[in-house]
Amino acid sequence: MFILNLTYCKPIAQVETYLAEHVAYLDKYYQAGKFICSGRKEPRTGGIIICRAHNRQEVEQMILEDPFSREMVANYEIIEFTPSKYEPGFGVVVN
Repeated sequence: MFILNLTYCKPIAQVETYLAEHVAYLDKYYQAGKFICSGRKEPRTGGIIICRAHNRQEVEQMILEDPFSREMVANYEIIEFTPSKYEPGFGVVVN
């Protein structure tokens, strides 16, 4: 499992230019069963995505498709973790 911590590095007006494309990107990976949860940080300085993937390289490849990454309006921090407790049905990938 991975937490993707996005931090905007450009003004919010520039971020919003790519918001529709970013939502389409999110939808693609929700449909693929890779993204579990996502949303804006409060205050609005970026966002969080909880992602299931088999390895960091898979996550890095997904990030390359995000217009926020491609257009360099947000920086990504990738945090890998192994859930030890979770709600049934959470959908943990066991490597």
